[in-house]
Amino acid sequence: MNDTLEQWFAREILAHEQSLVRYLTRIWPNRDDVPDLRQEIYIRVFESAQKSRPELPKSFLFTTARHLMTDRLRRSRIIFIGARGDLDELNVLVDELSPEHHMTSIQELQQLAHAFDGLPTQCRTVMWLRKVEQLSQKEVAAQLGVHEKAVEKQVARGMRLLTAAVLAGNEIAALNEQLDASKSEIEHG
Repeated sequence: MNDTLEQWFAREILAHEQSLVRYLTRIWPNRDDVPDLRQEIYIRVFESAQKSRPELPKSFLFTTARHLMTDRLRRSRIIFIGARGDLDELNVLVDELSPEHHMTSIQELQQLAHAFDGLPTQCRTVMWLRKVEQLSQKEVAAQLGVHEKAVEKQVARGMRLLTAAVLAGNEIAALNEQLDASKSEIEHG
C-alpha cells in the first residue's frame, strides 16, 4: 500500500487509542498524566515512522509506551533521590537520626540508585514493577508480555546484581576509610 504517513498512522496507530488509554490508565499511577503520555507516545511513534515504518505497529506502539513510562519513572526517581528533604518532615525522633546516620543513609540510597541504573534494561524494568510498583509476578508478566518464569528469573538476577554492587561499594568505602586512617597516622605519626 502506498499510504501517506498520516493515513498509515490513523489506520495502524490511532485505531488502538482505546486500548492504549486503558493500558496507560491501568499502569500509570497518575491518571491526569495519561493524555500527555498518550500524546508523547504518538509523537515518538510518528517521528520513528517517518524514518521507517514498523512491521508490527501495535507492538511498536505499546513498546514505545512502556519505554516512555520507564523513562519518566527513572527521571522522577532520580529527582527524588537527589532531593534531601527536611528532617522535620521525617516521622522519627530527632535524637534517633544523627547527622552521620543521615549522611550514611543518603550515600547508601545513592549507591543503590546507581546500582539500579546499572541493571540491564529488562531486569531494571521488572525490578521496578515488582519492588517499587509492587505489582504481582503475574501482573508484571502480563504487562511486559513475558512468562511469569522470566519475571522470576529477572527478579532473582536483579537482586543478585544489586547485592553484589552494594557489597562491592561497601568494601570500597571500608578500604577508603582504612587508607584515610593510615594517612592520618603517617601525617601525625
